[in-house]
Amino acid sequence: MPSSRLYVTDAIVLSRFDFGEADRIMTLFTPTYGKFKAIAKGVRRTTSRLGGSLEPLAELKVALARGRTFDVVTQVEVTHAWLKLRDSLESTATAWYLAELADRSLEERHATEGLYSLLRHAYELLDASMAPGRVARWYEMRLADELGVRPEVDRCVECDRTLEAGEGFRWVPPLGGVLCERCPGPPAERAGLSMDGLKLLKAYQRMDVEALARLRLQPAVEREVEGAMRDFLHTSLDRDARSLGFLDEIRRRMPGS
Repeated sequence: MPSSRLYVTDAIVLSRFDFGEADRIMTLFTPTYGKFKAIAKGVRRTTSRLGGSLEPLAELKVALARGRTFDVVTQVEVTHAWLKLRDSLESTATAWYLAELADRSLEERHATEGLYSLLRHAYELLDASMAPGRVARWYEMRLADELGVRPEVDRCVECDRTLEAGEGFRWVPPLGGVLCERCPGPPAERAGLSMDGLKLLKAYQRMDVEALARLRLQPAVEREVEGAMRDFLHTSLDRDARSLGFLDEIRRRMPGS
């Protein structure tokens, strides 16, 4: 953390909870100081100058004073509100999911500018009305890169042999990716991934986000890849994101679901 008592930083609110009669504890994600908790005193009072600005799903300029237990928020300015993101329940739920993944991936007070930029860009894409599912898959794949657990989609994770055209394979997240048909492992029916699903995983690794937005994909393949990445991140982070239940419920209620 900074040596001076007062400092200013960009920040995204990852989570928050009420504390005492009028205070709120915020988990702030910053490009320079990493993730840490700060207290906004009196923010729940109607007269608070901070209440309307200290919100999640926005980029903030936050002034803080170092404290013994928590740093104290003294001023807040919204620099990027990303208001269009909030027009869609699916986009909003996806944004909460991405924030939770970031929160669970970060250690306290470790600078992670790359991951901060990744989350910020994902919010920009959602605000620009890119399909939330594609933003999520793009983010998940790059989060895996940031964490050093990039899934292997080209070579067998056991024998390191490049998969041959038409060869059978299995998707085995505990091993880190695809397993060829020659190596022992779970039966194919318990670790199935279609060739189209594998191609889409490769696309999420290799293509830029603009190209991904233009892809024409079968919904069944997108659902398959979503499940594959959920399994992979569950293994990598050792738990499921709580916000997935809310996201899935929102999608079940959407027309045509």
